[in-house]
Amino acid sequence: MYSKTVEVGVGLFVALGLAALLMLAMKVSNLAELTAPDGYQVTARFDNIGGLKVRAPVTMAGVRIGRVTEIGFDDNTYEAVVRFSVNPRYERIPMDTSASIFTAGLLGEQYIGLEAGGDEEFLTGGGEITLTQSAIVLEQVIGQFLYNKAAEGGS
Repeated sequence: MYSKTVEVGVGLFVALGLAALLMLAMKVSNLAELTAPDGYQVTARFDNIGGLKVRAPVTMAGVRIGRVTEIGFDDNTYEAVVRFSVNPRYERIPMDTSASIFTAGLLGEQYIGLEAGGDEEFLTGGGEITLTQSAIVLEQVIGQFLYNKAAEGGS
């Protein structure tokens, strides 16, 4: 009943579907680029990094300029220490640049967004960004909202 060409066509269609799913999975998990990060390393400290992960994008004005390379914890200051690599062609990032953790997309992927300052000196390898804003934790925002609503109802 079925010819060989129909069977081959269905097989190719299934193979293409599986390849598309594999590419989507790699894109979502930030494994699309398997090369080692190049560029210069910059450090930033945050009170809370939320769900930030290694290989998360670092953007400036919406353009990806680097990737998170390492996440650690400082036992003395009780802060998360995030080290990221910045592409060497973006060498003119002011010293007083601020870093914030944002959420993007439906899957809630977190990334670091940089906002340039006005300093005339620029970040170099081993530099540190001191102006940071931690990730917004949804549970804390909802808890604060409910607490405020309860306080309004009680008065």
